[in-house]
Amino acid sequence: MKPVEVKREILRFGNGQAEKLEDSIVTEYTVTVKVNGEELVTMVCTPDYIEEMVIGYLASEGIIKKYTDIEDLWIQEKEGFVHVKTSKSNSIYKNLQGKRYLTSCCGASRSGFLFATDALTAKKLHTVETELEVEDCFRLMEEMQESAELFQNTGGVHNASLCSLFGPVVSRMDIGRHNALDKIYGHCLKNDISIHDKVIVFSGRISSEILLKVAKIGCPIVLSKSAPTELALKLADELGITTIGFIRNRSMNVYSHPERIAEVKYGVKESQV
Repeated sequence: MKPVEVKREILRFGNGQAEKLEDSIVTEYTVTVKVNGEELVTMVCTPDYIEEMVIGYLASEGIIKKYTDIEDLWIQEKEGFVHVKTSKSNSIYKNLQGKRYLTSCCGASRSGFLFATDALTAKKLHTVETELEVEDCFRLMEEMQESAELFQNTGGVHNASLCSLFGPVVSRMDIGRHNALDKIYGHCLKNDISIHDKVIVFSGRISSEILLKVAKIGCPIVLSKSAPTELALKLADELGITTIGFIRNRSMNVYSHPERIAEVKYGVKESQV
């Protein structure tokens, strides 16, 4: 598989001077997924954990319900194809979801995002009783960032971790925020890792797309060092997801379902939080 980073000579300007340096650059890989011989989607991603990403994507889109629905999966690396053969697949996606081109960017490039399939696959998590303390939020964010070696080298990827209260269970990085989460989901499905009692720790903005991906994975809490969007918070309210952003310098904002924060649940005064 293509390396996730390469070295390149650059010219750096600073303090009125220029110098030639060798810099680390993140790589991109284009892969087209075929399910039972039919082209489904083309994705641009960081070239690692491709199998996990495809499994997570298929499950989050409702095309498969569980990992064992996949009979075979093989990658044509040079050609850029992933072939998936399923024993069972949700035929409704053919009517609700056309072929889409997913880039490493978000926003206008994701204009084909169809909410019909999201309504069928997003899990409502109001009854999940997972909780954590404010100090846990700070610690988990710090641990995720400390482990983000590819980001530290290149600055060109998003980081995500699935964490228990004891720390990261699985961490993945990708040029696409959604891809990083799909890789985590695929790993959990493949290895039968419980998700409902875990926390997603994320480096990027919590858009509606990311919030829906967290809901599809089935994780009740998402932490980010960045901001949420208005639509993401409306969805978090509706789906029962605790959304915490701007975790920086031992400060954080709880935007939705604060009852999963122990200091709120057990009546600690706001001035003590």
